[in-house]
Amino acid sequence: MTRLTWLQPEDLIAHEFRQAEEEGRDVTSAAARWLAAGGCAVPPQSGASPDQASPQLRALAEELLTELGQEQEEEAAPAPSQPVRRLRTRREAPIGGSCPTRPGHPPGWGPGGAAPMVTGRGGTGEPPAGPTHRHRVHAAWLGRAAGCLLGKPVEKLPLEGIRALAKATGNWPLTTWFTARDIPRELLTTYPWNRRSAPTSLAENINGMPEDDDLNYPLLNLLLLQRHGKAFTTHDVATLWLEELPAARTFTAERVAYRNLLNGVPPPRTARHHNPFREWIGALIRADVHGWTNPGDPASAAEQAYRDACLTHTGNGVYGAMFAAATIAAAAGTADVHASLAAGLDVVPPDSRLARAVRRGIDLAGAHRDFDAVVDRLHAEFGRYHWVHVVPNAALLAAALTHADGDFTASITRVVSGGWDTDSNGATAGSVAGLLSGRPDALPDRWTAPLHNRLATSVGGFHGTGFDTLARLTAHLTDDPAPQEAPHP
Repeated sequence: MTRLTWLQPEDLIAHEFRQAEEEGRDVTSAAARWLAAGGCAVPPQSGASPDQASPQLRALAEELLTELGQEQEEEAAPAPSQPVRRLRTRREAPIGGSCPTRPGHPPGWGPGGAAPMVTGRGGTGEPPAGPTHRHRVHAAWLGRAAGCLLGKPVEKLPLEGIRALAKATGNWPLTTWFTARDIPRELLTTYPWNRRSAPTSLAENINGMPEDDDLNYPLLNLLLLQRHGKAFTTHDVATLWLEELPAARTFTAERVAYRNLLNGVPPPRTARHHNPFREWIGALIRADVHGWTNPGDPASAAEQAYRDACLTHTGNGVYGAMFAAATIAAAAGTADVHASLAAGLDVVPPDSRLARAVRRGIDLAGAHRDFDAVVDRLHAEFGRYHWVHVVPNAALLAAALTHADGDFTASITRVVSGGWDTDSNGATAGSVAGLLSGRPDALPDRWTAPLHNRLATSVGGFHGTGFDTLARLTAHLTDDPAPQEAPHP
């Protein structure tokens, strides 16, 4: 029997127990029924558990998912849009200025109060849009690709494995691509590279940007804005996915929502129905285009990201997308990295788990000069979460961007070295740091040359498209957000 990942009821139910508990709901009775029937309450780390469940156990998992889902909908009703009203999205959100001063630290503080770093690269004072915007977005596309590609071979590996593989080749602290050259065989046996990614993402075999969902979703959102403009609806997102996104290119919350669409479940219920991944990272990785096309306007970027995210996510999953979109919009404007992160925080509820985690990441980055110490603390505090959950990954992203102080190489290498969802975090960090660099030629050649100005994808007609072309299309959508008749890359 085919073992489908991220869809089988017997694999979803343990994740649902964890997610429901995070939301403050009591699952004691449901979990007891599951365990008494012989089920396992430990969520699988990958998309499918190794053993096939009996028909009876699968039926019970389906029943429990439905019961817990009904409880969730009763508690959430009648306000799927309630988070928007709670948000402090405002056009006067602080997006300018340099790194804020903390108590005990002079302006230009470094981690741990050390000697000042280059304060918050970015914030050049140039207009948010206009001729320079295309160059910023070009650098952001390249940065997103490079950061994603850096993290691909070590995706799913534990933190100790990432460190061991990099140290074996003298690449620690991480400064360049991972390589398999000269790594002892026993180490590779203990910590094998990501099976699908290693053939196209190690230093010795990179030849253009391979397909990845972290690049597919920005492409989809280009099509979304081309067809529907910035006033798109969540229904428009769903229709576009069914038309342009192959189902096998979706994962976690996106795959469940896609399945729900095919089964006739309407948005935004697609984000809740049998979807225990509703607070994972998937919506955050879809946020870039919303930020890129609203330079200097974090509130509008966050509102667009909300309408996109509601197809697949709820709560902190949606907040993660809004945080990323607002941060990117600020970085695409005139903000430095620290003000950009502040703008991102400004659009999410301050008492949410997402906001608390982001603030914690920023605080730790300011308290420790050694980024490994920051990572160790984050893993100690947030290690209970699945490695794809948005909360720990957002904390790590904010910590890496803060600690790197806007430097491109430091941003992507720090966040990838921190583990968890390495390719997604590398992609978002690369997008932000690329914007702050201002121009594609400001990025180090070792990160951009192997991309050969092309990416692979199964989305639309974008396969083989260059990043310069994508930047032109993005800048056009920024200047003229009205729907277009015949969108083509």
